[in-house]
Amino acid sequence: MCGIVGVLSAQPAAPLMMDALRRLEYRGYDSAGLATVTGGTLARRRAAGKLAALQEVLERDPLAGMSGIGHTRWATHGPPTVENAHPHVAGRVAVVHNGIIENHAALRAELVAAGATFESTTDTEVVAHLLDREIADGVSPEQAMARVMPRLTGAFAFVVLVAGQEDLLLAARRASPLAIGLGDGAAFVGSDAVALAPLTRRIVYLEDGDWAVLRRSGVQVFTGDGTQVIRREQVSTVSAAMIGKGNYRHFMEKEIHDQPEAIAHTLHAVIDPGTGSATLPPPLDDALGVAKITILAAGTSFYAGLTARYWMESIAGIACEAELASEFRDRRAVLPAGGVAIAVSQSGESLDTLMALRNAKSLGQRVLALVNVPESTIAREADGVLLTRAGPEFGVASTKAFTAQLTAFLGLAIALGAARGHIDEGEALRLVIALEGVPGRVATVLEAEERYLPIARDLARARDVLYLGRGLSYPIALEGALKLKEITYVHAEGYAAGEMKHGPIALIDEHVPVIIVAPSDGWFDKTASNMAEVRARGGRVVLLTDAAGAEALGEGADHLVILPDVAAEVAPILYAIPVQLLAYLAAVEKGTDADQPRNLAKSVTVE
Repeated sequence: MCGIVGVLSAQPAAPLMMDALRRLEYRGYDSAGLATVTGGTLARRRAAGKLAALQEVLERDPLAGMSGIGHTRWATHGPPTVENAHPHVAGRVAVVHNGIIENHAALRAELVAAGATFESTTDTEVVAHLLDREIADGVSPEQAMARVMPRLTGAFAFVVLVAGQEDLLLAARRASPLAIGLGDGAAFVGSDAVALAPLTRRIVYLEDGDWAVLRRSGVQVFTGDGTQVIRREQVSTVSAAMIGKGNYRHFMEKEIHDQPEAIAHTLHAVIDPGTGSATLPPPLDDALGVAKITILAAGTSFYAGLTARYWMESIAGIACEAELASEFRDRRAVLPAGGVAIAVSQSGESLDTLMALRNAKSLGQRVLALVNVPESTIAREADGVLLTRAGPEFGVASTKAFTAQLTAFLGLAIALGAARGHIDEGEALRLVIALEGVPGRVATVLEAEERYLPIARDLARARDVLYLGRGLSYPIALEGALKLKEITYVHAEGYAAGEMKHGPIALIDEHVPVIIVAPSDGWFDKTASNMAEVRARGGRVVLLTDAAGAEALGEGADHLVILPDVAAEVAPILYAIPVQLLAYLAAVEKGTDADQPRNLAKSVTVE
């Protein structure tokens, strides 16, 4: 979850690291800190809260030095206090860390018994003490890393700074991501290439279990057993110019408005512009040989997978399951020979999804990565990659990555359906044309953003909110409720509309807004009955529908939002936009932080 950075430069390190941390703050913002080597000794500044608090500390007490490490934290072990803020220091060693050291309790007990004194309640501090103890015994920092790495269990990435070593950083990763940047007479390390974009585009990605020695002259990489290896240098596709809010109040608002472009760019990845037909990446290119599709994802990506399940079955004619990655990885799933797993993640670094991918591979499944970051771990470990082209997403609550995932999934379903003969050429063309029309329809919805303001004010004052949908609209109801919970802290739940009478109907009274996602599709008539049940119990109805749906049910709604007419198959992509806008505008109304909601982080790299 946390964001980490390290700098070896010919310029003052603190400003460079602060700039990098601003690009990593989406990964955590409970506390932050920097450490540098100055005059051969370690100097450190830390603050609880967001990076602005650390900036105030630096303005009062600047930090010199051209070598340093920095951190922005999402708290796991220990509350978000200054004492628990990174970097952690033990003797001559400072450490910043992302992830969890699973055996930290046993290591701490060993260190305390040997006379070590701990300043924090974090798991990270044991790494600093272990390294410092090895160096105190007379070994080099590099030798200390070689000795300490085998002693650590868990999923982690960390960067080490050593007093008296102004041309040295040590870095390591196991499951958590870490990228090394190379410059002219400089070296950098960060949680992702986004953090390093203003510093360099020359990137080396550490592989799982690697640790590295960074100097201004270059980098040496070692495997867990100490064998030196060469990792390929790449040119990152991320640029500094891609980062910024422009004239928008929040990244989330900008990213909502980025969606016509993000969807259009993703269309180019799934629709061949020459033929107008949908294309299949490996391992789905053997369409007739696919026995079953298993979608592995978490959070918003899981709801994209739930939507895709409908498409894969109805359009492609393939058995499909959408699995919560955190559940799938720990149960004894039974998967058929010839099955394909699709691992879905915006960052490509979500640990639950990465571990589920590995579990699927162990069960004989070929794996397609559906990710937004081509250099990510999930992309590198999969058998094939379908890249969503949403661009960097910094709002913690995913928006454009979600609709890009939906776009990619529908393109896959069309291509699979055509390749397997489940749909004919005419039907495939109809669906492609419908999909290609979505960016323009989304732009139309975004142009009328003001219509959502009265509804958002109502939601911001509510204690409970229900979202209902059937069929393809059910996952959008789930996603709408998640968005509202994430950024407004209003309790919200999404339900399949037919399930309302099996329990949730007990919650409905005149104080409960009920948002009904109801395009005029094959599920519409049954959803209309559910809306009547809500009205009969005094619930306040917000109806999201099209012109035909408005004519049939509009008079029964307290708030009516009429969306452009689209084919039923593409409606989930379009109807995701109003539920995002409602959540965002409600957050603005309440005054909560839409970009950095409490307790959350963008890329979940802990279990």
